[in-house]
Amino acid sequence: MIAPQATETKHWSFHTDIENIGWLTINSPGGPVNVLSREAIMELETLVARFEDLANSKELVGVVLLSGKESGFIAGADVSEFDAMSDFSVLPEALRRTHALFARIENLKIPFVAGIHGFCLGGGLELALACHYRIAVNDDKTRIGFPEVNLGIFPGFGGTGRSIRQAGPVDAMQIMLTGKMLKAGAARGLNLVDKLVRHRDMLRWEGRKAVLQNRKSKPAGFGKRAMAGPLLRDYVANKMREEVGKKANRVNYPAPYALIELFEQHGNDWQAMVRGEVDAFVPLMGSPTATNLRRVFFMSEGLKKQGLKGAKFSRVHVIGAGVMGGDIAAWCAYRGMSVTLQDLDMARIQPALDRAKKLFQKRYKKKHEVDAAMLRLTPDPQGNGVPRADVIIEAVVEKLEVKQSIFSGVEGKLKPGAILATNTSSIELERIAEALKEPGRLIGLHFFNPVAQLPLVEVIKSKFNSDEAIGKGASFALAIGKSPVVVKSAPGFLVNRVLMPYMLGAVERVERGESKELLDAAAVAFGMPMGPIELMDTVGLDVGKSVATELGHAVPSDSKFARLIAEGKLGRKTNEGFYKWENGKAVKGSTPPHADLVALGRELVKPLVDTTEIVVGEGVVANADLADIGVIMGTGFAPFLGGPMRARADGRA
Repeated sequence: MIAPQATETKHWSFHTDIENIGWLTINSPGGPVNVLSREAIMELETLVARFEDLANSKELVGVVLLSGKESGFIAGADVSEFDAMSDFSVLPEALRRTHALFARIENLKIPFVAGIHGFCLGGGLELALACHYRIAVNDDKTRIGFPEVNLGIFPGFGGTGRSIRQAGPVDAMQIMLTGKMLKAGAARGLNLVDKLVRHRDMLRWEGRKAVLQNRKSKPAGFGKRAMAGPLLRDYVANKMREEVGKKANRVNYPAPYALIELFEQHGNDWQAMVRGEVDAFVPLMGSPTATNLRRVFFMSEGLKKQGLKGAKFSRVHVIGAGVMGGDIAAWCAYRGMSVTLQDLDMARIQPALDRAKKLFQKRYKKKHEVDAAMLRLTPDPQGNGVPRADVIIEAVVEKLEVKQSIFSGVEGKLKPGAILATNTSSIELERIAEALKEPGRLIGLHFFNPVAQLPLVEVIKSKFNSDEAIGKGASFALAIGKSPVVVKSAPGFLVNRVLMPYMLGAVERVERGESKELLDAAAVAFGMPMGPIELMDTVGLDVGKSVATELGHAVPSDSKFARLIAEGKLGRKTNEGFYKWENGKAVKGSTPPHADLVALGRELVKPLVDTTEIVVGEGVVANADLADIGVIMGTGFAPFLGGPMRARADGRA
C-alpha cells in the first residue's frame, strides 16, 4: 500500500488518502475569500503536473477540489492584479497560460471533481467548469455566476465556451451578459452543477463517490445547442443585442457587445469560442470603461470596512409607514430582521404591508418564505416595539417639529446601546437633536427611493456623534445589505445636495418650454439611469420642493412645479406629475430630434458635478473617492465614468 502524500504551497494544500483519492484545497492567504491570483495559478500548474504523473503511475485515482474558506469556493480572479494585467505585453500570454492549465485539468485521465459552497464566481466558476463534475451545497449562501460584465469585461479563462457547452447558448449568454448570480438549484437546472447536497460537510463524501464512480458531467442537449447552429445563431445574437441595448450603450459598455460578437463567430463550437476569448478580451481590460468600473468596485468594497466589529442587530422599529418608512421596514424584514412598523393607525400601515408582500413575492419563489417574511413584519400603532428594538428609524414627513416630537417621546424608552436614527433627507441632525437629552445618540440613516433597488445609505454624523455611534450605524447598513457612506451633517448631506441643482435646473428648462422628453433622453444618453424630470417625479414633487426649500432653492409660486403640487399631482406616487404614470412607468411623448444628445446631457449634469466638487471642498465627505461612490450609488451617475469627480478629472463631465 502506498503511503498518503501531502504538499503545502502558499495557496493550496494537497494530500492523498488511503484510497489514493487526492484532496486539493484552496485557501488564499490574507483575505476572507479565495481568489485566483497569478501566483495561485502558477502553483496550480505545478500541482497539475504532479497529478498527471501520479495518474500515469496509477498512484492517484482522482482529485476532489474544495475550499478552505468559510465564505465559499473561489470568488474569481484577483481583481487587485487587473491594472497591471491590462498591459498588452503581459495579458495575452497570461490568458493563454491559464487556458492551457484548465485544458490540462479537463484532459486528466482521472476524475477531477469540484465541491462548491458559498461564492463560486468568475474565474472560480471557470475553473469549476474545467473540472469533470461539480457538486454544490444547496443553501442560500451558495452563489454561482459570471459578474465580469460589471467590471467591463467578460469571462477570459475559457468560461465563455464551457458555459455554453454545459448550459446551452441562450442560458449561458444570459448569465454572462447580465452578471446574474444563481442559487445552487438554478445552477443545477442550467446544468452548470451536476449534484446538490444539503450541507457543506457532505461535499467530501459526495466528492469521494464521484471519483470512485468516475462521474462525468454531460453537456447540454441538442435542443439547447441548436440555438447556436448556423440557422439560428444570427437571430439569437441580434435578440441579445436588442436586449442589451435597452440597458447599455455600446460606446459606454463595450464588453457585452464584444461577447455577442464572439458568440456570433464561434457560438456553435465551444472550443473555438474558448480560443477566441483572448483576442476579444484583451482590448477590454485596459479600456476606460473597465478601468473606471474596477475603481468603482474597489471603492464599493472599501465601504464594507466602515462597520464596527461585533455589532449585531435583530430587531428594528420603524416610525412612519409612508413610502420610505414602509419600504425601509419591508427591506429590513426581507433581510431577516424582526420589524415593528408604527404609524397613527392600521389604515396608514396597511398599504405598507401590501407593498411589502409584493416585494417578498418578487424576491422569494416559495410561499412559505413569503409567509415567514410577513411574520417578521408586525404592525405596531402603539409603538410597543420601541423598548425591544436594536435600531429605531424615524421616517416621517420632513418637518423639524414633528421629528423633534417623535424623538423626545421615544428617547426614554430605548434600551441601552440601541441606535436612534432619522431618515431625514435634508434637515441637519443638530437641529433635530436639540429636543434630546442625549443628542449624541441620534444619527442619520438616509435611505434612497426605491429602497429595494438603491444600495446607498448615507450615515450622517453630527457634531454630537462619536465614531462608535457612526460605526454602529454603518454596521447596521451592512447587516441589511446596504452600502454605507459616512457624511457630515450639512443641508442636503451629499446626494440630495448634488441632485437638487441638477433636477431643478432641468425643471427650469421645462418651465421655459423645453421638451421634458428631450432632456430626459439626453441625460440617459450621457449615462444616467433616468432623466432629471422622470427622477423628480419618482422622488415626489412634494419631497423635491421640501428639499429644495431646505437647501435655499426658491420654487416660484406661479411655476408649473408649484401648481402641480397644489393640485396634488406629486409624481409617480399619485400617478401624475410632470408625466402621467401607468403601471409604475412614465408615459412619455415623442422625443424631439437633437444634434448631440450626449453633449446636451453633459450640459444638464454640469450642476451636479460642480456641486460635488463644492461638497468635497467643504469636507462633507472625507475624500473624492467617497463622493464618487456615494453619488454613483445614490443617483446612478454613470459608473463607466467612475463618478463625477473622476469624470471631471478626465474631461468627460
